[in-house]
Amino acid sequence: MNAEPTAKERRRWAQYLMDERAEARVYRELAARRDGEERAILEALADAERRHESHWLQLLGGEPDGLPQPRLSTRMLAWMARHFGSIFVLALAQNAEARSPYESEPFATPQMAADEKIHHEVVRGLAARGRRRLSGTFRAAVFGANDGLVSNLALVMGIGATGVAPQFVLFSGIAGLLAGALSMGAGEFVSVRSQRELLAATQPNDYADDVLSFLDLDANELALVFRARGMPEDEAHAAARAIIGDAQAAGPGALVRGGVPMEPDDDVVGSAWGAALSSFLFFASGAIIPVLPWIFGLSGVAAVVTALALVGVALLATGATVGLLSGGPPLKRALRQLAIGFGAAAVTYVLGLLFGVTVG
Repeated sequence: MNAEPTAKERRRWAQYLMDERAEARVYRELAARRDGEERAILEALADAERRHESHWLQLLGGEPDGLPQPRLSTRMLAWMARHFGSIFVLALAQNAEARSPYESEPFATPQMAADEKIHHEVVRGLAARGRRRLSGTFRAAVFGANDGLVSNLALVMGIGATGVAPQFVLFSGIAGLLAGALSMGAGEFVSVRSQRELLAATQPNDYADDVLSFLDLDANELALVFRARGMPEDEAHAAARAIIGDAQAAGPGALVRGGVPMEPDDDVVGSAWGAALSSFLFFASGAIIPVLPWIFGLSGVAAVVTALALVGVALLATGATVGLLSGGPPLKRALRQLAIGFGAAAVTYVLGLLFGVTVG
């Protein structure tokens, strides 16, 4: 370490100091909206950021004058944590922890670099809880909106390229909106309802619980029930003996619960009606955007350019949202979504041009 730090080094340390303070504030804001274990974990993360803050303060020789602002991304994160405290904040915090510069920073300790990597995993674990809660209805909502954007943009681009009257483009867009939204809603309802019915068929029941006391303690088939649910053979026999012993002690015909459910949790499936309604509404909300220019009386190139601009912004937003919730880079996901949407629209637009030329 240099005997006397340079001005550039001191500016970098001051920036780290402010970023650590801002990150600690984010975790404390999030902790204030949680309780129980999640609150304790977030407070522990805030304490760790405070320890890192102390390191930079020590190098700076105390509180310096003229401290810089925290980075814009960190300030936005703090604002979101203060006003929303949602899964989006945890997802952003996860990405921020992954971008920590301490591994290549000569003045950061190895422990600090290790802390940041562990923080990434901790925040990822907290964010995963929210992702699981959102995976049913939210999945239908986000992808319903994206399907509406892409399919109706492709439809109106293709129809508009043929040179038909603006009223026909508008009618086609509205028809596409209704057809797609109804199809998405019905499809989601059938899909989720079928999945819940399938999971319900795997649930254990009390069909045989009233005869448990009549089973032989040493030679019984209850162990087979547990083994069929995935329990190892030794554990299955031990569990069966314990339950039959309880049943025999309770007396003939007594109802004793026949085991512990071992099938996957189906809460993540979500509600069939909720998924259907979300798909319908969000498909419709996405599909209406490409039609807006024609609704407001535009036509020709002006309508096409406006539709592309509006849909482009919406595609970037949905792509970034999916990226955030999946823990991936939002910009990359947003650009991918934009390329897919515009690619589909380009294909139908070219086909519309060719069809229009052929008919003409």
